[in-house]
Amino acid sequence: MALKGDLRRSPIAHRSFWAGVRDRVNDFTGSSPSRFAILVFTFLILVFTLLFSMPAATVAGERTDLADAFFTAVSVICVTGLATVDMATHWSLVGHIFIYVGVQIGAVGVLTLASILGLAISRKLGLRAKLMAASDSNPMRAHHGPVSESQAVRLGEVGNLLVTVALSLVVIEAGVAALLFPRMLIDGIPLWDAIWNSFYYSAMAFTNTGFTPNAEGLARFENDYWFLSILMIGVFLGAVGFPVIYALQKQLLRPRLWSLHVKLTVVTTLLLLVLGAVAFIVLEYDNPKTFGTLNASDTVFQSLFLSMMTRSGGFATIEIPDLNGSSLLVADMLMFIGGGSASTGGGIKVTTIAVLFLSAVAEAKGNPDMEAFGRRIPGDVSRVAVSVVLWGATIVALSTVTLLHITNAPLDYVLFDVISAFGTVGLSTGLTGDLPESGKVVLAMTMLLGRVGTVTLAAAVAASQRSKLFRRPEERPIVG
Repeated sequence: MALKGDLRRSPIAHRSFWAGVRDRVNDFTGSSPSRFAILVFTFLILVFTLLFSMPAATVAGERTDLADAFFTAVSVICVTGLATVDMATHWSLVGHIFIYVGVQIGAVGVLTLASILGLAISRKLGLRAKLMAASDSNPMRAHHGPVSESQAVRLGEVGNLLVTVALSLVVIEAGVAALLFPRMLIDGIPLWDAIWNSFYYSAMAFTNTGFTPNAEGLARFENDYWFLSILMIGVFLGAVGFPVIYALQKQLLRPRLWSLHVKLTVVTTLLLLVLGAVAFIVLEYDNPKTFGTLNASDTVFQSLFLSMMTRSGGFATIEIPDLNGSSLLVADMLMFIGGGSASTGGGIKVTTIAVLFLSAVAEAKGNPDMEAFGRRIPGDVSRVAVSVVLWGATIVALSTVTLLHITNAPLDYVLFDVISAFGTVGLSTGLTGDLPESGKVVLAMTMLLGRVGTVTLAAAVAASQRSKLFRRPEERPIVG
């Protein structure tokens, strides 16, 4: 008996136990990386809910209501930026540190975060960990089956991509903070406040979260175009996506070698930025509450800023409820599209809308294949794009109907805040702050589904593609 007890406490038995744990984690992450990613995000949300519930996290030294703590945790981990409390005045320095750390964790991406956790447990970047991380650069890898390697990030480059993710967070945020810091000193902000605020703003810009550390928000900087331009650059770099950043830093001076994904992302992002700005200029130039009192150059700049922020940034120099109903609808469309794949932005992604447009063009021309920049896009990409839009629209529709029933608020306000939550944008008409607890739960779940991603969610539910030994007879229904 003594011998058995000694064996239980022996180093060999101890190593065998942890080896078994690592094997089980590897088996689960390899067989269902999407489900593992969702579990990781859920666990993080629960942890940060507890942190935000601590009295030390608030200025008043009191516990935050559970619904508000949960909503804040979801908004932080999902890098959304919506809030049910005054984020600048409600939270203490400890609370703001939790927010700062939380958005950094949430910004790296669902499956990338899961792969890093798997790497920490298994102590190596094996094939399964690479596949999980690669699923963020190409969500189609979440399904079993062969995947073409002619894309922005090849499977063998996943390790370098993870390094790019980490370096991007550090280098870009530090660069943005360095550019913001002297401007804050010039504006009379005390030294230590300027240091903290510059890093805080840079983090909220690159992660596309949109929280502000000061109670007046951007009101102090609404006419400071240097400050606003730096924020736009930070938001753009975060929203374009880590695979694009990785590809650009490899081939910045050789655009002909850019992959199709990089070209589609950059072109579509810039096109949406310009079209959104033009729409806001046309719709708001005579609105005295927004751009009606501005000169032409100021109107153009503020429209560009609003177009960028409605894509996923979440900062605002105007009151959103002051926008015309037509502008709210344009903002809804921009927020629903969101940023690039594997970025800190949300939405259905710019490449999704680009693929749908190319598919429509090919159909109108009678071409059997989708083509762009001298490359052919396979049909399964189009099917995934349609699925993403359908699932996204379904989530938005269900959340909108539910909140309309709960709040009886105007449709345009409810729809705006729901799409802002789904697209992890963070702009609000003021509805979010007045929601009852049931409404907070609905909007929190909308944020989570928007950040996890419709492709990841579908892959987690389906787990794998079914193989069939037969095909049924073909028959074509009437469409259109």
